[in-house]
Amino acid sequence: MSEPGQQVAVPCPACSPDLETAHEVLSSGGGGQTLTVRCAECGHTHKATIEEERTVERDVIVSQEGESFSTRVEAPADEVVAVGEEFIVDTEEALMTVRITSLEVGDERRAERAPASEVETFWTRAVDNVQVPVTLNPRDGRRDETRSLKLLLPGDHEFVVGATETFGDEEFTVKSIRLRHDARGYDHDQLRHRGDAAIAKDVKRLYADDETSDAWSAW
Repeated sequence: MSEPGQQVAVPCPACSPDLETAHEVLSSGGGGQTLTVRCAECGHTHKATIEEERTVERDVIVSQEGESFSTRVEAPADEVVAVGEEFIVDTEEALMTVRITSLEVGDERRAERAPASEVETFWTRAVDNVQVPVTLNPRDGRRDETRSLKLLLPGDHEFVVGATETFGDEEFTVKSIRLRHDARGYDHDQLRHRGDAAIAKDVKRLYADDETSDAWSAW
């Protein structure tokens, strides 16, 4: 609801009837939608009708490293939301960026996209910091044995096929990147060509050659 002293953008019948310009709200009436405003360009005072945006409050389920919790979010009722989009939720602990993984639209039905007014629950996962599973193959190839590790990283950390990564005592060269189903902007579900890149929050699993110096020293 617009209050006296606030700025709104509306056409001015005196100087800009076809263009919205800045106006100062002088008073409101009619449930806050009919305003008396003064044009900042020419000083003309007139009435203006402002359509207040309708919002809805919806449940949000946030998944984070194997655990989940619920919160609420307010969204414009007519805004179309889709799997893969991100938004910020305000939790008791902190502000958190989440990505939509599924939309529940009623009768336990799921949708890839829908107006916010039709969504009953947003299913999401936290993407500020994410856990990335890595499958490591022996670098000498003498045995078809592998080992696995999990890395906790900022969601925007970039991995590149062919690049060597070092995390503490671990070192490996990325061979391919399996992407999550909610990742957007990629041509394939798995990246295999040298130079292909993806950020950590889009990665389902990395496959890499183990470069750790003593990883296979017992062989």
